[in-house]
Amino acid sequence: MNRFEGRTVLVTGAGSGIGFAMASRFLAEGATVYAADLAPAGCPSGAVAVKVDVTVSADIQALVDQAMTETGRIDVLCNNAGLSSTTDPIACSEEEWDAVFAVNTRGVFLGCKYALPHMLAAGRGAIVNTASAAGLVGLKDRAAYCASKGAVIAFTKQVAVQYAGTGVRANSVCPGTVDSPWVGRLLAATDDPVATRAQLVARQPMGRLATPGEVAAAALYLASDEAEFVTGTELVIDGGLVAA
Repeated sequence: MNRFEGRTVLVTGAGSGIGFAMASRFLAEGATVYAADLAPAGCPSGAVAVKVDVTVSADIQALVDQAMTETGRIDVLCNNAGLSSTTDPIACSEEEWDAVFAVNTRGVFLGCKYALPHMLAAGRGAIVNTASAAGLVGLKDRAAYCASKGAVIAFTKQVAVQYAGTGVRANSVCPGTVDSPWVGRLLAATDDPVATRAQLVARQPMGRLATPGEVAAAALYLASDEAEFVTGTELVIDGGLVAA
């Protein structure tokens, strides 16, 4: 299918994992994709790779301006860049808390702030924010992460209601644990990677981790014309974690 032929899509955190899968899927469906990342060399071939720090307002504005200058439109914004942490409320430092919120929450806000005026002017647009199942339930040793992703879910709902009826929609995807490079780094830092992976798998009642492609497929649905009456919701891709 070419559901996004002639459309411009912005994806942050596109250098690996979920963001790489999102950018790749949009490319496969005909979109012009601006793939933003701190390490743009890792972004998929065929995308316009741009070095962006999502916590820096000028970087986000420059990304949006580049897409508008070169294509004249922004149809889809995937605020996907994220930062995890593995501490409880006592062990979490103020610096860690602020860093997680800067990427996970401020980054989403800035993406919306600079892309929305162009979407509103065009009378259409789809925003897909990457939240997490951790924004819907409490997980041990994820204090800052749970809080920041809960904020993404609430902010997404506010944007959806604010602009309902304008042709602009906003939704979030809420993955469970995804078999991504981040999980690989987490396992490498533990004393027993096999046991840690087993614990992560056991959290999902379906008994496995999600793939980046499964999350990307959910994002494509929310961004597509098939979801024109869907706004302000969170699409959970977690193998039953939240339901358990």
